[in-house]
Amino acid sequence: MAKKIFVAATGQNCGKSTVCLSLLYRAAKKYSRIGFIKPLGPKLIEFNNYHVDKDAVLMAQVFGLEDHIRHMNPVPLFADTTRRFLDGKLCPESLAEKMVEACRFFECECDFLVIEGAGHAGVGSVLGLNNAQVAKLLDAPVMMVVDAGIGRAIDAVNLNLGAFKLVGAPVRMLLANKLLAEKREMTLHYLRKAFANEDIHVQGGFNFSPILANPTLSRISRLLDSPLKGNLDEQHRIVHHVQLGAASAQRVADLLEESSLLLVNSSRDELLVMLASLYHLPEYRHKIAGMIIPGHAPVSPITCKIVDDSNIPYMRTHLTNSEAFTRIKNDVSKITAQDQEKIDLIGHLAEVELDFDSVDALFD
Repeated sequence: MAKKIFVAATGQNCGKSTVCLSLLYRAAKKYSRIGFIKPLGPKLIEFNNYHVDKDAVLMAQVFGLEDHIRHMNPVPLFADTTRRFLDGKLCPESLAEKMVEACRFFECECDFLVIEGAGHAGVGSVLGLNNAQVAKLLDAPVMMVVDAGIGRAIDAVNLNLGAFKLVGAPVRMLLANKLLAEKREMTLHYLRKAFANEDIHVQGGFNFSPILANPTLSRISRLLDSPLKGNLDEQHRIVHHVQLGAASAQRVADLLEESSLLLVNSSRDELLVMLASLYHLPEYRHKIAGMIIPGHAPVSPITCKIVDDSNIPYMRTHLTNSEAFTRIKNDVSKITAQDQEKIDLIGHLAEVELDFDSVDALFD
């Protein structure tokens, strides 16, 4: 029988998928057979002729579980799933049975099984299959991931705990994630005090990491629906700063930071030419990740040739500067199997920041 952990969260963007990756990474070093299920999959992509959740695809690709993909997301949520369910065209019992069958499959095939919930505790309630109900259905003890903080984290945990208590699904561990390194011990100290009367072990997850939080050029290209041109070998480069190229060319050069993506309007020929030239210089290559060229005005032919010849990564969009900037800043970067730098970092951090032995013992 496989050891099971249901990884829940207090909301979106707590780093739940990163935690699942790290658990599987560490488990693979101890157990010969590992598995992953995303019972309810709201973010679907097509993979190996199946429509499955992105997280299931990520785990399959990273850990070589592609042969099991049809079991890894037993209930994919299509755009019309909620309406079909409320119209009586989907049977709640059949959805639950699909989850149970997938879990049984992995219980037989695996020694260690990670079951990832979707969003906060209430997600899936319309189907009668919220995270708490699914954890209970699959008889899986729960690790709850919460975004770092003290007051806000305590509020979020208590808001979610009620759902698990209501159905009798045991929450064994609270994992505080995205901790500020300098406040890590203080934050954990007060979280442990806050939940001292609960039978819940409080443990620290990952410290906040800009590398994990920030997007790649490829991610931004998809976000803006603009193809990446220039040096495509840089498509997985991580962007640490996004700067508006609104000042003079000299001022923009002076303000460049590590791995900056610059938004330069299509009418700023002198700035486009300067950045294309600086991209060739070793002292600037680490600062310039690439450019976004917004605006409706065409870029002059000679400027286009200089930019193309420089091989600087760039994207052309007809969004305005502010529209492109806002879209990037409001985006929450998600890890894909192609983000090798991020995946390698997660593996390293899983060794140094995650107490897997404690997790493994608690969920025995």
